[in-house]
Amino acid sequence: MVVAMTPGDVRSRSRSELTVLGLCFAVIMFDGYDLIVYGATVPALMQYEPWGLTAPEAGVIGSYALVGMLIGALVAGVATDAVGRRKVLLISVSWFSLSMAACAMAPSAELFGLFRLLGGLGLGGVMPTAIALTAEYSAAHRRSLNNALMFAGYPVGGILAAALALALMPAFGFRIMYWIGAAPLVIVVPLLWRHLPESLSYLVAKGRTDEAARLAERLGTPLPEAASSASGQRTKSPVAALFSRRHFGPAMLFAITSFFGLLLVYGLNTWLPQIMKSAGYPLSSSLLFLVMMNVGAAVGSILVAPVGDRLGMKPVTAVTFVAAALSIYLLSSPTASWVMYGLVAVAGFGTIGTQIMVNAYVAMHFPPEVRATALGWTLGIGRLGAVVGPTFGGILLASDLATEWNFYAFAIPAAAGALMVLLLPKGRQAAAPAPDAVPVRA
Repeated sequence: MVVAMTPGDVRSRSRSELTVLGLCFAVIMFDGYDLIVYGATVPALMQYEPWGLTAPEAGVIGSYALVGMLIGALVAGVATDAVGRRKVLLISVSWFSLSMAACAMAPSAELFGLFRLLGGLGLGGVMPTAIALTAEYSAAHRRSLNNALMFAGYPVGGILAAALALALMPAFGFRIMYWIGAAPLVIVVPLLWRHLPESLSYLVAKGRTDEAARLAERLGTPLPEAASSASGQRTKSPVAALFSRRHFGPAMLFAITSFFGLLLVYGLNTWLPQIMKSAGYPLSSSLLFLVMMNVGAAVGSILVAPVGDRLGMKPVTAVTFVAAALSIYLLSSPTASWVMYGLVAVAGFGTIGTQIMVNAYVAMHFPPEVRATALGWTLGIGRLGAVVGPTFGGILLASDLATEWNFYAFAIPAAAGALMVLLLPKGRQAAAPAPDAVPVRA
């Protein structure tokens, strides 16, 4: 039976949707800042004489946080089923904020790398949890758009990191940038504690139906039904369901696609300033390229996301990968500065923006009871690409290859990612309806 929503319900639902969207945007913004700040500070770190870092060593340190994120994403996928998405997000944000403060005080490169690794554990839990909550509390026809709006926080964080590096590092050094990364502990965590609702799907799955009903009534949101098997028994756990014949194949395809997407995101965000510096640009211009890359990602993702809602995520994701491959390839040929900035903006959309599309694709493909686990595992396995990216870039820069190969080497995985998208499923599998009981096209 379908119960009509009153105008009051509609207003309450809109407020809850915007609240979750805004809070998750703030979390992802600092997630982006804390990851991209390393790329913004790499030139200063390599010039810091007490540590004496080489390019390969800096690349390895850049990968430490991403190793932590791989573990954190996998653990978060399981932890959300045990303690809920709200607690996982609160713990994750608190954890990475404390780790950033530790980075700011690190007395040696070894301890700095250790703290980056530990911080990655918290950062890894943020992304899949924020995506799942945003998808759950979004109306079906706005899921892709809301995911893009929420995930625009990531490149906004990147813009903030690059802009603050330009303004603050000459006077205060690289440590101030990591102190800023600890700000969510006092700014965002209290807001999450007060205003972020728990996942209704989680409450229902845990049999806390009375609590879920009260929360749904307060938020003006339909209460999802507990998933059940054909025999009327509760379905298997989300982890077991993900490894079932129905979901495992698509999950692995999404993970491989994420591998290429995340290799590009973290490889370029770590090394783009240094690559442009090696191509003859001064440090200030090199950091501006990092700003433009993240501007392109933020603007492009928001503009293209509604197309994904209308046409489906598969063609949109394929096109964004192709845009990345072409723009990165064209960067290998020096031209007018304004053309280079434009190409970098397109590359940002084609790399960071592509991963935003992939994450939305995963969220729309898997049913609510598996969604957070699917996001955690596909992002976790895909983060092998994130781990490879910074190390790959460091080895590349330390090699004797011609400068244009710094670009060719990143254009190749972008083309491979476009080919992988062709293997992804076209539409969402038959599944239990999302909380608003409106079918979602993917």
